[in-house]
Parts: sequence; structure tokens; C-alpha cells
Amino acid sequence: MPKILVIDDDPDMCLLLRRFLQRHHFEVADVTSGKKALQWLESNKPQLILCDLRLDDMNGSDVLAKVKAAMPEVPFIIITGYSDVKTAVDVMKQGAYDYVTKPLFPDEILVTIKQALAKPPVPTEHQQHSEVSKDADNKTVPKEGQPKQSSFQRGKYIFGSSIIFQQILRQIELVAPTNYSVIIYGESGSGKEAIASEIHNQSKRSKEPFVAIDCGALSKELAASELFGHEKGSFTGALNQKNGSFELANGGTIFLDEIANLSYEIQVSLLRVVQERKMRRVGGVKDIELDVRIIVASNEKLWDSSRRGKFREDLFHRFNEFSINVPPLRERKEDIEIFAAHFLQITNEELGKNVKGFSKEVMEIFKNYVWYGNLREMKNVVKRATLLTDGEYIEVISLPFEISNYYKLNPLGDSNDQYREDVTESTIETGINLNAPIPGKVKIPTSLNLKSASIDAEFETIMEALKKVNFNKSKAAQLLNIDRKTLYNKMKEYQLINNQQHEQ
Repeated sequence: MPKILVIDDDPDMCLLLRRFLQRHHFEVADVTSGKKALQWLESNKPQLILCDLRLDDMNGSDVLAKVKAAMPEVPFIIITGYSDVKTAVDVMKQGAYDYVTKPLFPDEILVTIKQALAKPPVPTEHQQHSEVSKDADNKTVPKEGQPKQSSFQRGKYIFGSSIIFQQILRQIELVAPTNYSVIIYGESGSGKEAIASEIHNQSKRSKEPFVAIDCGALSKELAASELFGHEKGSFTGALNQKNGSFELANGGTIFLDEIANLSYEIQVSLLRVVQERKMRRVGGVKDIELDVRIIVASNEKLWDSSRRGKFREDLFHRFNEFSINVPPLRERKEDIEIFAAHFLQITNEELGKNVKGFSKEVMEIFKNYVWYGNLREMKNVVKRATLLTDGEYIEVISLPFEISNYYKLNPLGDSNDQYREDVTESTIETGINLNAPIPGKVKIPTSLNLKSASIDAEFETIMEALKKVNFNKSKAAQLLNIDRKTLYNKMKEYQLINNQQHEQ
């Protein structure tokens, strides 16, 4: 019978947790202060510790530090009413297995405890980074025979080891055994299909089909046929009966990527499938019973789409039984070495090459680049660089120009942070003339004619767009609905960019 120590300065909370855990066949001891807990631990060793973050006499993170120094293998779960991300990251970096927030939900805390007892604790940042070795020339070299760090691979997908991704994996473990519909939010290429596949693999449906559909690739005319199938002769070109994706996934899981791209008419048909678990082929008269789990994904928030009338609100609420937010790669930099090494290993096998790793400069560029296309973009970059590499390590020269020269082309980066301290001191470094002339001082026609008025308006529009995005040229070009080259030419024309740097 596993022994659990509960540390909470609220006696009622201790009592509730003790009774609840004892009903689930755990041996429970409870104390109401950090000092009493440390005294108890001098002569006892539990299999798991539940500790409130804010105790009367000391902080829960201080208790964690002392416990990890003496008993590093004991899972430590923090209880907190202060559920901000920074707290979670801080305690997990110190070695906490997980955290749960008040009010406590019995099922959630029971699942977390069982997972903690069944698995080793999540590695700290130091432990994670120790898995990637450096050679004498400070190159990043993956360990032989495996991609690196404390990631794991399932089929064709690999999962990262960052703190934030470990949280996602725990959400997967929590929701997978249920039949809940799930919405996965994330940018293009961030790994939404991998997460959907993992939910399926950990569910009771794992031996049944997993069918993935990119709704963005479905034409309005053929979407119904692709999803629900059609009967022979139901429309021009329907030469045979066809089973749709829902029918193919029956008993298993269907994953609808970029769900917001479906037309309103298809959303109406989909609502019936979700509500009644029945469907009818295009041109058919017979209902087909369905037992299928639905997972959807979107790179835009569906509640916003529903308020704008783009997505049916009733359909959104049907899907929104559980949601997972996948952060972009640039927000989980700890995973960048993992994925780079994984893609390098795959490419080596495809090309029959033996590139060992990445130079220090390349890895620094990878960690500071914004990865607009996330994992999909990184995979393509690594494949290209591996193909161009003749030596043992990928060097900067093998990277695409827009990546190796990212901060030359985008001196202010793509973040919303304040300008770097040296921006106002040197317009040469940034290439942006922050003291650009106002419209009345620009050498443009001032006569009252349509052409000069158009030029004035264009200048003001460009300046407004640049200011709105902190003079980030990529984002400004997107706002203006023009390409970067056109924006550069316009900025040069209006003396908003140093000619010398632009020519370089």
C-alpha cells in the first residue's frame, strides 16, 4: 500500500485528502506545517508527497528543495491556488513532478498521483540538457542510437522534453481514456496531428483506425463526399459507392485539421453527426450508426470564429469538451535541439550520409530564429542543410539565407518586446531610420493633384503600419498586404531605410 505524505496548513484540507486517498487504498500521513513535515521525513519515507505551495511557516518550494536533496526519487506534487504558469515552471524546474490547482477535483488528483507513482519524475532542465554532448570543438552531437535528450518517439512522431510540453503530455494521458471530443489549438506545423495521434494511441480505441483529414484541402464541392461518402450516381462522376472518412474511422478516431475552413453547409451536416452519432452518405437514404471519437484542430480560436459568424457556435460547444494549446516552437526552445537531432537522423538515413551534428553557431541561430512554420519548417531546413553538408557538422553556410541572416534582415526581431537598447543609438545597425521625415518634409510632390495625394497617403499608411508592429518589416508587409521586397523598395524610396544596407 503506497504511503503518501500530505502537507497543508489547512487541517480541513488534510482531513479531506486523507479520507479520499484512504478510500483509494493509500496509506496517508498528514502534517500542517513545513517544519513538521521535515521532522516527519527524518524517520519516515513516503512513496509520494502532496504539498501546498503556501504554508504558514515556509514556502512549499523550500520544502521541495530540501526533500529533493534528501530523497530525489520521491515524486513531489505541489497544490496551489495560484495557478500561474511561472509558478508551475519554477516548481517543476526544481524537480516537482506536477502541480494541481485549488479547488481540487478528485479524479484529476487521483490520476496525477497514479501517474507519478507509475513513472519517474520529470527531469530537471540540467538533467535534460546533459543528454546532449559537446565534442572538443563545441559542436552539438546527439548521442548514438537515439534522438536526444529525454524525448520519446511513438511511430513517426517524436515528443519534446520542455516543461510546457510535459504538461501537454499529462493532459493527453488524462483525456485519452475518455471519449471526450478534443480541440487542439496551435500554429501551422506545431505538431497538432502528432498530439491527436497520441491521444488515439493511449485510448481504448488504439487498435481501431485513426483517420486524419486536412479540412483546408477539401474543396467546397467535394467536402461532403470526402467526409460522409456518397452513393453511386448521386452526382456527376460518382461512378461507384464511396465510404467517407467518418465511416472509415468508425470504431476509432477521426482527426479534422483546420476545422474552421469547412463551409457553413458542411458544418450543419457535421453537427448532426456529433449530436446523433449518425450520418448519411451523399445521395443516400439510409442512416449509418457511428461510434467515432472526434478530435479537431485549428490555428485560430474557434470561439472567436463563432462570434464572427464564421463557425457555428453550437458546433464549437459540441467539440469543446476538452482543449489543448500547443505552443509554437519558438516558445519551447528546450526542444529545438531534440527535434533538430531527430530530423538530422531521419535525413542521414534517407540520404545515406553520416553528418554528426550542428556547429555551435548553427544551434545558436536555431534557438533564436522564430520558426514561422514550426516543426515543418525546421524539418525542411535540416534536410536541405544535410544535403549541402560535405563535412561532419552542419555549418552556417548550409542554412537558407533568410535564416542565417535573419537578424540582419529583421534587426528588431519578431517579438513584441521593447526595442533593443542600442536601436535608438545606431540606425546603421538596425537599417531603420527611426527619425524618418514626416510627410511634409519628404521630397515628394506637394501640388494638389491626385498623384501627390496618393503618395502622401501611401507614405502615411506605411509609417502607420511600421509603428504598429514596432518597425518589424515582415509583419508590416503582412499588414499592408504586400511582399517584403515591395515594402523594402517603398521604404528606400521614402528614405525610411539606409540605402547602403539595403543594397548589401
